[in-house]
This record gives sequence, structure tokens and C-alpha cells, in this order.
Amino acid sequence: MSDDTQRVGIVLVSHSAAVATAVADLATGLAGGGGTAPIAAAGGTEDGGLGTSAELISGAAHSVDRGAGVAVLVDLGSAVLTVKALLAEGDELPDGARLVDAPFVEGAVAAVVTASAGGDLDAVAAAAGEAYGYRKE
Repeated sequence: MSDDTQRVGIVLVSHSAAVATAVADLATGLAGGGGTAPIAAAGGTEDGGLGTSAELISGAAHSVDRGAGVAVLVDLGSAVLTVKALLAEGDELPDGARLVDAPFVEGAVAAVVTASAGGDLDAVAAAAGEAYGYRKE
């Protein structure tokens, strides 16, 4: 696939804009080669503070939506609640947006690699979730 028109989009939601951006940069860099899935960081609040912003999350999700679904990964509990509220509202996130249960950094890398390789939303979510099993010993 030479472009991202049919790739799953990835949104990384963190309480910190710097963390969300850094993880997006890391995941994109590690996905390497060829076209990379569309990815957006939605970190912090509109005024640059720590927290989550429904508006930033919604905007990020719409910016990466190519019609193949959007995988949303989050860092901490209140980010989960914010994304769940947006999903419940029904029109704040693109059709096919999904909250993915995965570790933030490892899951983001797995999600971007899988989406960049052309995986569908189920494959992207599964790969990200499997990152819980990565052993570091």
C-alpha cells in the first residue's frame, strides 16, 4: 500500500502533550519503511496543562480517519473515561473508532506497525493488546 487511504488511524491520548507526541514519534520511527499509518497525539488540555480534552481527542480522531477505523490508546484512567464518554455520545468520534485496551507505549508501537502493514482494526487492536504479554526479563 503506497498511501494511508485504507489504513487504520491511531490516536494516542495522554495527560501530557509531550508524552503523547513523544510516543507517537517513537511508534512512527519504529514502524519504519514505506508509508506509515496516520497517527495523532491528543495530549493535555487546550491551554497546555496536564489532563485530557474531549475536543483534542475528537479532533485527533477525525484527523486520522481514513474510513478503516480509528484505534484510540490512552495512558491513564480518566483518559479512558473521556474516550468512553465520547464513544457513548455517538457523534463525537468517527464511525469505527474504538478504545483499545493496551499498554500505552508498547501498544502504540504494535498498533502503528500493524496498521502501517495494512492490518484492519481488529488486527490493530489485537496486536496492541498482545503487548501486555511482552516480557522484560
